[in-house]
Amino acid sequence: MSQTPEDLKYAVTHEWVKLEDDNIIKVGITDFAQEELGDLVYIELPEVGRQLAMEEQCAVVESVKTASDLFSPIAGTVMAVNETLADAPEQVNEDAFNTWLFSLKINNKDDLENLLDAEGYEQAIS
Repeated sequence: MSQTPEDLKYAVTHEWVKLEDDNIIKVGITDFAQEELGDLVYIELPEVGRQLAMEEQCAVVESVKTASDLFSPIAGTVMAVNETLADAPEQVNEDAFNTWLFSLKINNKDDLENLLDAEGYEQAIS
């Protein structure tokens, strides 16, 4: 497993969050999650403009082994989705921490404090 990046925040449901400008976050799944899932074959992403509550089911990743729901780590509005994943979901397997799935304009920046840091996430998965 790769090193868990220190500059990201993590949900116990295996999503990572990177804070961008203007309360926009990028969301992806962790390297641990993609390893557990195996080779990804399909990713269903939320619609742009959709309002998401914290911990709301919002996307699905399917692999050769299983399908898994993804949850919004923070409440906000979907601003963009990574459309390249429709034709190449394996990008997540190749580089999980640099392949974002969708971005959110978050409602409350303080909600980031509810997420784990890299050390906390490592403890959660060990």
